Amino acid sequence: MAHPGQVFLVGGPVRDQLLSLKAHDNDWVIVGATPEQMLSAGFTQVGKDFPVFLHPEAKEEYALARTERKQGHGYQGFICHTSPDVTLEQDLLRRDFTINAMALSDQGELVDPYGGQQDLENKIFRHVSPAFAEDPLRVLRGARFLARFHHLGFSVAQETLALMTQLAEKGELAHLSAERVWKETERALAEPDAEQYFLLLRKVQALNTWWLELSKSDFELPDHLSSNGASQSEGGKQGDGRKECVQEKIDLGEAAQNIALLRWGYLLHDLSAAEIRALCERLRCPKRHLDFALLVQGYFGVLQQPQEAESCLQLLEKSGVLKQGGLFAELLQLLPDSKSDLREWWQQLAEQVSEVKAQDYIEQGFKGPELGKAMKEGRLQKVQHWLIGAGKPEV
Repeated sequence: MAHPGQVFLVGGPVRDQLLSLKAHDNDWVIVGATPEQMLSAGFTQVGKDFPVFLHPEAKEEYALARTERKQGHGYQGFICHTSPDVTLEQDLLRRDFTINAMALSDQGELVDPYGGQQDLENKIFRHVSPAFAEDPLRVLRGARFLARFHHLGFSVAQETLALMTQLAEKGELAHLSAERVWKETERALAEPDAEQYFLLLRKVQALNTWWLELSKSDFELPDHLSSNGASQSEGGKQGDGRKECVQEKIDLGEAAQNIALLRWGYLLHDLSAAEIRALCERLRCPKRHLDFALLVQGYFGVLQQPQEAESCLQLLEKSGVLKQGGLFAELLQLLPDSKSDLREWWQQLAEQVSEVKAQDYIEQGFKGPELGKAMKEGRLQKVQHWLIGAGKPEV
């Protein structure tokens, strides 16, 4: 199918291709075309403030080359300008890092006006231009990229670290929306070296803005929760500094959501319940993440060393073993494979407790508060018998 103007593959897919990594989607820019020409060619416009068009066959997004002018605070405070005379170099100039500011023509020619290929070879994240400072979200994005590529030897250039620090010290990150901060954080939690996200934010004095309760954390994840291969965790949306003018909807894949939840719970388990609530409320993170963090905070010790029947039963009840939508399976995933026997022990205990049915007690004449009390005692007896009969597991 013929396209208006010149078509270029840009940003993350080019970077990943040069790194011999698999890109989850393509990021296309068209130079020298108008919205009217795109519509005449069969494209569908999907962006209101900034022209983004959906390909009629491939269903991929094509954005017209644009320039931006900062107006207001935050990552959405931009006025975008598109016209046929906007060059590819002008479009790339507004991107975040040099390694994300390269393009490939439809003939396979690399366009690299800002030294991205050299920085890629040197494994360096370096901002493209001073315009980096106009979007404080890029501080978080840079930290997330480090979490993704740290295992390949990447680091952040000193001048970029200095600029990130300047943005943090000036309070620019406070103008970001809680929703967008959480989205970046959740995506970072699913990257291979998630702890690098928080360590870099601490290094550039950004941690206290949104993650104050974690300021003294060492961010050390256990081996089974560290590098798990959940990289490129953006659910098919690269988002590598492109289309800041377009409100993105970013969802993680199921596996990435799961590892992000586990890591979130583990990283917060040494905080108090009040600190966890304050942090999660500030970030407006999902209730499931709050519930899991509180569950881990309250019962991580019991999970690892089950001793008393009452606390074991509380763990089962609080984790939702006795109802749908619980977090028991996720809680067990905090145990490493070396403790698979303990995991199995908990699963069998959960089955024992689940055998206590209300109907059995109703048939015995229990009802109202007495029914709940009798069931509680029945479950507690199951746990006590299990602790004696199956033995306390080795820990």
